[in-house]
Amino acid sequence: MTTFEKHYIGKGTQVENLDIIKIVLPLEGLEEAVFEKNGVKYLSFELAKLRQEDKFGRTHTCYYQTKVSSAIPTQDEAAEKQKKSGKKKSKKQTADTEDDLPF
Repeated sequence: MTTFEKHYIGKGTQVENLDIIKIVLPLEGLEEAVFEKNGVKYLSFELAKLRQEDKFGRTHTCYYQTKVSSAIPTQDEAAEKQKKSGKKKSKKQTADTEDDLPF
C-alpha cells in the first residue's frame, strides 16, 4: 500500500472579493518538492483551504507530498519472505526434530 507524507511549506490568504490566493513560500527546503521531466524542472505542491482562519488571518496552507515506504509488507513480499524462510532450517529446528526420535 502506498502512503504519502505531507510536508507543509507555507500559508496564504485569499485576496478580498477575488478567487485569488496570495502565498509566500521560503525557497529553503523546496528542493525536495522539485522534480524533472523531459529536462524541465517543476515545483509541485498543493494548496488547501483551512477549515478556519489562523490567528494571522491566513486562509490556506501549502504542502508537497512524498511517498513513504509501507511498514506493512505486501502479500507478494510476505509470500517471498515466507518462501525464503521455509528453505533453510535453523540448527535449533534441526536439533528439536532429532530429539523427538524414540531411541
